[in-house]
Amino acid sequence: MTSARHFTIVGAGLAGSLLATLLAKRGWQVDIYERRGDPRVAGYAGGRSINLALAERGLHALRNAEAADAVLEKAVMMRGRMVHFADGSQQLQRYGRDDSEVIWSVSRGDLNLTLIDAAEAAGAKLHFDRRLDSVDFQARTATFLGDGRSHTAPFNALLGADGAGSVLRQQMNAVTPIGERLESLGHGYKELEIPPRVDGGFSLEPHALHIWPRGRYMCIALPNDERTFTVTLFLPNHGKPGFDTVQTGDDARALFERDFADALPLIPDLENDFESHPTGTLSTLYLDRWSLDDKAVLLGDAAHAMVPFHGQGMNCAFEDCVSLARHLDEETDLATAFAAFEAERRPNALAIQQMALENYLEMRERVDDADFLLQRSLERALAERHPDRFVPRYAMVTFRRIPYATALVRGVVQRDLLIEATRGQESLDGIDWPALDAAVERLLPPLPAEA
Repeated sequence: MTSARHFTIVGAGLAGSLLATLLAKRGWQVDIYERRGDPRVAGYAGGRSINLALAERGLHALRNAEAADAVLEKAVMMRGRMVHFADGSQQLQRYGRDDSEVIWSVSRGDLNLTLIDAAEAAGAKLHFDRRLDSVDFQARTATFLGDGRSHTAPFNALLGADGAGSVLRQQMNAVTPIGERLESLGHGYKELEIPPRVDGGFSLEPHALHIWPRGRYMCIALPNDERTFTVTLFLPNHGKPGFDTVQTGDDARALFERDFADALPLIPDLENDFESHPTGTLSTLYLDRWSLDDKAVLLGDAAHAMVPFHGQGMNCAFEDCVSLARHLDEETDLATAFAAFEAERRPNALAIQQMALENYLEMRERVDDADFLLQRSLERALAERHPDRFVPRYAMVTFRRIPYATALVRGVVQRDLLIEATRGQESLDGIDWPALDAAVERLLPPLPAEA
């Protein structure tokens, strides 16, 4: 039997390791089961992935785990989007007001290693090479496979941090349907790499997220602390161009020669990278429920996987960890804590999933559009005139910890104001400032200060 103060976490990835650290620091006994080998011994085997963008929500969670400083040591600051226009020109579009509002490019592998060390240091017990196979919720036992045999372990409650392909989610759904829906974006991605210059420096401006917007598709590049860039090509699954028509390295070179000419010289292994790296899929996971009484609860990608275009998947998962740990402290029984956690986080997960989908359209279609750029200028002006009321949606999501659902609702109001105020305008000279200021004060109540 296990103690009532014991949790079994499935998955030692980013969310699982962070959650283990937060719970162990609060005095809970924690066991983590991970299907991979120990990456500190065997090397990181998480597969290739889009670089992670660490923002305030994630940093807040890392501070709670006393891991923020270690993570930031290997992170690269990104001040904004460096837009590469089709004519070869560039423009930096800042994310925030100044360098106090930036995001950080982090390596998933390095971050996972740091968090695994933190979990172990906090007292969590880690079990590697243990893949969840089945769960008997009635008997409260979980069976894991590893070392060529099965291992059965009792549990008090299971916390599912085992990613978008969660086995725990499948086991829960087999007992009680949880309303799982997976919606494909109809686009995929391929990762490429820009190496350092011959002199060892960055080949592009390092403190920016680079975007080559081309309407229905785009390229992005994020800096790494090794002075490389991870380049990600996003294309529709079908079309011209699409992954059904761009299939070989030669096809990829032809696409880059036509649409990403300034990036092409920076990617010397384009053909090999394109042919050897897998094509990633992009989908959104929705569930009607995340928990099973007092026996199990899901969080992070296992509960709400999203497309990566707002850079919030990890940040949202980390915020889940902080929320769940808090509810476990505050509630007297697990079923109530799990229900309270889900009630708080599920509406917010739905909101950021929607905003991530919307941001793909903005990144690939709008960042080089004249109307969009004028609206951005007005947005910055209103943020200066009404700092407690008009906070750009991107800032609410990225630099604040305002609930995602609140940011979504306020963002709709603000977008409508921007569109209406700039209609027919070519500059801010014709803006009716008194009327616009009055509308802001009427429609947007002051935001509460954050703790």
